[in-house]
Amino acid sequence: MPRVRFAPSPTGFLHIGSARTYIFNWLYARHNGGTMILRIDDTDVGRNTDASLTSIFEGLRWLGLGWDEEYKQSDRLALHRSVAQAIFEKDLAYRDFTAAQSGDSEKSGAQGTWLFNAGMRQLSREQSDRRAAAGEPFALRFRVPHDRIGHVQFSDAVYGDQAKAYADIEDFALLRSDGMPTYHLANCADDADLRITHIIRGQEHLSNAFKHKLIFDAVGAESPTFAHLPLLMAPDGMKLSKRVHGPVVSVTTYRDAGFLPQAFINFLCLLGWSPKNDREKLSRQETVDLFTLEGINRANAVVNFTEEDPFDAKALWLNAEHIRSLPPNELARELLPFAPADLETLRKIAPLIQERIKLLRDVRSVADFFFAGQLPPYDSAELIPKKGDAAMAKTVLLKAREVLATADFSHDGLDAALRAASVSLGIKAGQMFEPVRVAVCGRKTAPPLFGTMEVLGRDTCVTRIAQAIEKL
Repeated sequence: MPRVRFAPSPTGFLHIGSARTYIFNWLYARHNGGTMILRIDDTDVGRNTDASLTSIFEGLRWLGLGWDEEYKQSDRLALHRSVAQAIFEKDLAYRDFTAAQSGDSEKSGAQGTWLFNAGMRQLSREQSDRRAAAGEPFALRFRVPHDRIGHVQFSDAVYGDQAKAYADIEDFALLRSDGMPTYHLANCADDADLRITHIIRGQEHLSNAFKHKLIFDAVGAESPTFAHLPLLMAPDGMKLSKRVHGPVVSVTTYRDAGFLPQAFINFLCLLGWSPKNDREKLSRQETVDLFTLEGINRANAVVNFTEEDPFDAKALWLNAEHIRSLPPNELARELLPFAPADLETLRKIAPLIQERIKLLRDVRSVADFFFAGQLPPYDSAELIPKKGDAAMAKTVLLKAREVLATADFSHDGLDAALRAASVSLGIKAGQMFEPVRVAVCGRKTAPPLFGTMEVLGRDTCVTRIAQAIEKL
């Protein structure tokens, strides 16, 4: 069965590209009955932050896609060093005592252009051991077989056959001079030890796969299947970047704005993957059932946003569609963090606004009059119905106050009472409803009138109508 992993570094908030990588790994594992592993790659001690780690866990927990096993690379340093030593003992690595940069960087020397440091690479084992025993700092570098004719080759599940000449791969570092493993070593050592079968990650790592293939071969481990994902691009044509594009690329920005987790997952899935049936709105189980690596595109995907509209139009559309499909009681629970109301009240409000909101936070603007003790000021002209005047509006509201004082305050009871009132006044039902809607909601555009009044209750409605009469 497949074993896949998501291996974020806690050096910044959870990027939506990283979230998509997690989602694709999770979908592949669940589609194939495999194992999803979360491995925190925290060996870059100088850049790790607790805030970043918190952001990663917050974002992943919000998505609601759980993992089966969890590891921290920093707990596995002994493994990394033992793997490095094993490679060294096979003479597939050498100590680099280069003083400049202590041999830590992937490339050193003039303009960083060299593929290997001949002076260090050609040191005898005796010389190397003597200098190491004397305490001279060194990095450990992989001895790429530059004299071998041929290529490092593998087949990527997305980008197809890949090859790179041995002569074009630098002698990359395995251990830094402080003994800490590099990204290449730590990832491969862990992937081999955890029996990872598929490495599904961003396309920016495609060039690293040649080095990783060399490490897997060196330790006698079967190389996992690579599947590199297309990049996420900003509208300006740049790779979507935390540094350049800011909070719009953070998962928690979408959470805090009121996206539903499944809608957000649905949106990210369509950035670089498509189901064979070309559907767009998908439930979680439908996505699991349909997901395959063959459905991943090679072309980079664009996330469309502007300073004025920070969210992609398709993301908003999908969120609205998912909101509409929620059972009202479930929607009420989702609305709870965004509205100054209790769950019972929101259960009554949810069906009234379900078709009117794109984001959960919209409840504060679409349904604000449910929560306000007193309505914000509005123009008295709003009370005047179509083909009517202020006198008609006042007559309507006086009649409404009268009938509502004793009406059955249910949806059907309010409908019957106000329709009967319009007949008694000799006006159209719409001319009756419009002033009442503005009086109780403070605006002409509002959720269905009778359901709204039922939730507001008799006292609030009658009080607001009385206040509206005073405006005319």
